[in-house]
Amino acid sequence: MFFTSPFKLKSKGVMGMNQRNCAYINRYNPREFYPLVDNKLKTKLIAKEANITTPALLGVITMQAQVAHIEQYIKNDKGFVIKPAKGSGGKGILVITKIEQGRYYKSNGKEVEISEIQRHVTNILSGLFSLCGSIDVAIVEALIQFDNAFEGFSFEGVPDIRVIVFMGFPIMAMMRLSTAASDGKANLHQGAIGVGIDITTGKAINAVQFDLPVSHHPDTNKVLRELQVPKWSRLIRLAASCYEMCNLGYLGADMVLDKEHGPMLLELNARPGLAIQIANSQGILTRLKLIESLGKEHNMNIDERVVFSKKNFSIQP
Repeated sequence: MFFTSPFKLKSKGVMGMNQRNCAYINRYNPREFYPLVDNKLKTKLIAKEANITTPALLGVITMQAQVAHIEQYIKNDKGFVIKPAKGSGGKGILVITKIEQGRYYKSNGKEVEISEIQRHVTNILSGLFSLCGSIDVAIVEALIQFDNAFEGFSFEGVPDIRVIVFMGFPIMAMMRLSTAASDGKANLHQGAIGVGIDITTGKAINAVQFDLPVSHHPDTNKVLRELQVPKWSRLIRLAASCYEMCNLGYLGADMVLDKEHGPMLLELNARPGLAIQIANSQGILTRLKLIESLGKEHNMNIDERVVFSKKNFSIQP
């Protein structure tokens, strides 16, 4: 879908950044709850309290003196991820997918020396990747083993699903697939593919890379319209339940599908981007306004909200 003027954008219900910030983020996201989602460690802790599954926590490094002993968290594991608690946009995330005889390898087969891992953690602690450059902590998580259903849809990286949740209703979703251009990361700005996902069925609707339509994965040649997310109802219910967990009215829930543990929450975002509209080839405003029309006293529980979204926001491919 290509838009040529602001009038066409408005007619398609496309939301711009200013409207997102003023009418939704500022209005529905109380500032006092931002630290719960801007800090990934805090998010994991409140998720545990809410019985929401997240990748296993292997360790937390809070000071430089701990860096020399990082092997105690990683030496016996099949793979791991090290990330900054306050990072954003996928910055500062180190993914090790294989460990052999004390040697560490990334998904592209490149070996990473323990000294490089230690240096990376030091950079995290110094705030190199954090919001506003503030002092940070490093989180060590177990590696996600993505579901076999996504074989060929992602290149050297774990695909994730972004679900926009408004007042507890899952209203729009996309899957982010890593590519060689994105260096195995599910980051659209770096070249990952965004695939619009139908809220009702979990099936692919449309796919874009660098905001342009694509039909096949550029590295695997997989037909993107064939993508179907397993355990879809369970996944979007988990995303919808994040509303009660963090008290933010407009948020992005980033989910992953582990072959053993099923749907898991990866992280939350209080300022989700707008590229999801391009991936879905549809504006989000109509859906937001429908939820607003219900008022705050609708009294729907999580399951009822999911049923409402499935009924009202379906786009059959």
